[in-house]
Amino acid sequence: MTTRPRILLTNPMHEAVQADYAHRVDLVVAPDTSAETLRRLVADADGVIVRSLLPDDVFEHAPRLRAVVRHGVGLDMIPVERATDRGIPVANLPGSNTQSVVEYCLAAMLHFRRPLAKIDMGLRSEGWGPARAMSNSATELARTVCGIVGVGAIGGGVARMAQHLGMRVFGLTRDPSRLPEHVTPKTRDELFAESDVVVLCCPLTSQTRHLVDASAIERMKPTAVLINVARGPVVDTAAVIKALHEGRLAGAALDVHDHHPLRGDEPIFDAPRLLLTPHVAAVTESSMRVMSEGSVDLMTALLAGRRHPNVCNPEVFDRPRIQP
Repeated sequence: MTTRPRILLTNPMHEAVQADYAHRVDLVVAPDTSAETLRRLVADADGVIVRSLLPDDVFEHAPRLRAVVRHGVGLDMIPVERATDRGIPVANLPGSNTQSVVEYCLAAMLHFRRPLAKIDMGLRSEGWGPARAMSNSATELARTVCGIVGVGAIGGGVARMAQHLGMRVFGLTRDPSRLPEHVTPKTRDELFAESDVVVLCCPLTSQTRHLVDASAIERMKPTAVLINVARGPVVDTAAVIKALHEGRLAGAALDVHDHHPLRGDEPIFDAPRLLLTPHVAAVTESSMRVMSEGSVDLMTALLAGRRHPNVCNPEVFDRPRIQP
């Protein structure tokens, strides 16, 4: 009798996809995402589907592990170099959540520029006249400037959306020659000084860590809004909090944070004009299904020994596997 592969999920997947996959493999869902739990459960896993941060030494505890799949795009949750050292392929799903994140950015822009929920509450609590007056401070996105840091798949989607809304679009990227025609390249200082909305879509690297520091925020218009769908440490959170308290920033939407999950007692919860969400920009019912189905297909291919084009460390196929 053939033994079914054991697959560890750091977090649940789309409910229907997970239920179907459980009929085909020995599926284990981590009860929590602590380093200790993940080290223990990976010990007898053949594959891991990742939605939470793996400890740096996880592969030293995984003698059977043959494949790692990122349920999504960003690879910073996975110690890829250590996987490569041990001959373990790591794959992700580029583009699987792009639309979801782009739409989150639009929702965040409208949250600050056209606060319908606040107007609705005003109508119910204060009446017609006061609620109508609230709309006098609303602003249109058209004819304003959207500055995008990191114009890749998600940043490019935000740029197209902004253009369709009648916004001018500025971009900050490592290679300005690859920017779409409707995106004007800018330096960091220019982008922060001239934009009405700044959207962060860049990966977290040594160059982007605290890219948005106190000096960048000081250059922003007091009417500007900051949206972070990149990674928490791209932003100096203390500087954002200070600017919000001092009225030097019209608003900020933060979906990613320095540490996940937030406990609820951090200073950020006391900041005004701040939209906080628990890392959900990429999460909708439809995106979860796409990512879950894609993760299952990728894992199946990798465990069968196929060289899938989504593998980010293909060199592992040409070297012997090192056991922990």
